[in-house]
Amino acid sequence: QIQLVESGGRLVQAGGSLRLSCAASERTIGTYFMGWFRQVPGKEREFVAAISRSGGSTVYAVSVKGRFTIGRDNTKNTVYLQMDGLKPDDTAVYYCAADRVLGKVVGTALNDYDYWGQGTQVTVFS
Repeated sequence: QIQLVESGGRLVQAGGSLRLSCAASERTIGTYFMGWFRQVPGKEREFVAAISRSGGSTVYAVSVKGRFTIGRDNTKNTVYLQMDGLKPDDTAVYYCAADRVLGKVVGTALNDYDYWGQGTQVTVFS
């Protein structure tokens, strides 16, 4: 079973940038499509971005499109989330997710993913 570990979350000023990383325990990460979600207390976990197995297809939430970039390096078993132009509303715990169900290129829903990391806190102050 694949294990995911996020890192890179920290306190950052509005307008700044952060790069989150998600390290996978398996060298077969290339067989998984991957996603980033975020959650604030009292709210449902929401979709942020997703990437296909090869990295050729990406999908973004409207709220982050043009500011965030998802990428992956399968040789390093890692998925990234580059976050630029951060806003206080981006404050949340960010989770990495993975799945490899056949027939799906990317997933944007919570139930598209069976494997989750423990999350990393991003706090944006104005």
